[in-house]
Amino acid sequence: MADSTFRSFAQFYPFYLREHRHPTCRALHYIGSMLVLALLAYLVLSGNWIWAWALPVIGYGFAWLGHFGFEHNRPATFRYPFYSFLGDWVMLKDWLTGQLEPKLASALAEEVKE
Repeated sequence: MADSTFRSFAQFYPFYLREHRHPTCRALHYIGSMLVLALLAYLVLSGNWIWAWALPVIGYGFAWLGHFGFEHNRPATFRYPFYSFLGDWVMLKDWLTGQLEPKLASALAEEVKE
């Protein structure tokens, strides 16, 4: 299903997880996402919005480093920008709540069936 158009995020997310199978790639995504949240909190609390330009640089910079340096694939953002953005946050949530490993295992098992 990686080459088809996804009709929903539920269809996309297993593909997204398979594109993030390398633990260092995922760790870099988590770091980037948490730094984005920290910077966003700073911006809101300080009112110093001059640093807002750094939000996408931090978020995508860490993620793309993970893809190009460790995963060796093209970030899903290039083909599926909205779903990929949402996937970053769902993957972080799944990792923080301990749900990531079973979902990743399931996504990898689906790949074998395809």
